Amino acid sequence: MHNPKDSHWQAVKHILCYLKNIVSYGLFLPHSSSLSFQTFADNDWAEDPDDRRSVGSYCVYLGSRLISWSCKQRFTVARSSTEVEYKALANAVVELQWLQQLAS
Repeated sequence: MHNPKDSHWQAVKHILCYLKNIVSYGLFLPHSSSLSFQTFADNDWAEDPDDRRSVGSYCVYLGSRLISWSCKQRFTVARSSTEVEYKALANAVVELQWLQQLAS
């Protein structure tokens, strides 16, 4: 970020061009569909046998449409499966709060 190279600028131009061409696209939400958020979170505790780090994931639905998801390996090793589940839940709640704020 502090020292962008030409390849970074090319990627930015590519993304902006893509966004310019899809500006008319949207998320189709039928009139009968519910506009409530549903969030699911899960973790695989110490799944990787090499470094024992967990993989956390969540997904957020608006009605029946998937609008956001994440799946990442944790940077730290958790001491228990409960700790890992709390981390997954915390990440999902942060995303959900951001989306709710964006929607209001």
